[in-house]
Amino acid sequence: MKRLAIVVSVLLFSVSVAFAAPKTYQVTGPVLEVKDDSITVLKGKEKWQISRDKDTKIKGDLKVGSKATIEYNMKATAVDVKDAAAKKAEPKKK
Repeated sequence: MKRLAIVVSVLLFSVSVAFAAPKTYQVTGPVLEVKDDSITVLKGKEKWQISRDKDTKIKGDLKVGSKATIEYNMKATAVDVKDAAAKKAEPKKK
C-alpha cells in the first residue's frame, strides 16, 4: 500500500511540474531583419521583433525574405505595483 502511495505521489508531482512550464506562442511570416539578438518578421501589416540568444535553436537557413515560424514565450522582466488603496483614500481636489 505504501508503494502505491509513493508511486501516485511521484506521478502527481511529475504532472504538476510538466504543466507549470510557461505557455508557448508562435508567429509566422516573412523575415524582415536578422540580428545577433533579434529576428523581425511581418505578420499582416505589423512588424514583430522577437529577441533571441545563443540558446535559440534555428532549423534551416535563416535569412531576410525567408518565411519563418518563431516559437516564443512571454516573461515578465519587471513589475512596478502602485498601491490602489492609497489612491482611493486621497480626497478629490475641486
